[in-house]
Amino acid sequence: MGMCRSIKTLRGTEPTAEEVRAAALQFVRKVSGYRAPSRANEAAFTAAVDEIEAAAGKLLADLAAPGARPEGSSGGVAVLDGVTLRKRRPSPILGSTGEASKPASK
Repeated sequence: MGMCRSIKTLRGTEPTAEEVRAAALQFVRKVSGYRAPSRANEAAFTAAVDEIEAAAGKLLADLAAPGARPEGSSGGVAVLDGVTLRKRRPSPILGSTGEASKPASK
């Protein structure tokens, strides 16, 4: 299942309270399967929207700005004696050691 298309990304946009509420409402609608709940489910639906709104607001407030790195972070780059070293990612073909993996013996 893909992400709901009508929920827009709020991070980095300084969203309004209305935009956070709308995203929470859309999320609860998607999860519950209700566009508008019945009277029997209205309290649970509204409580869920309130909780998601609060959690989304806290998340957005706590997230670092796009592109920000923790203090002292080099983004996977180290400089040693004037030589720039980049952190290597394991190759899906070579594996973490950098050597070709041997076929399994039978």
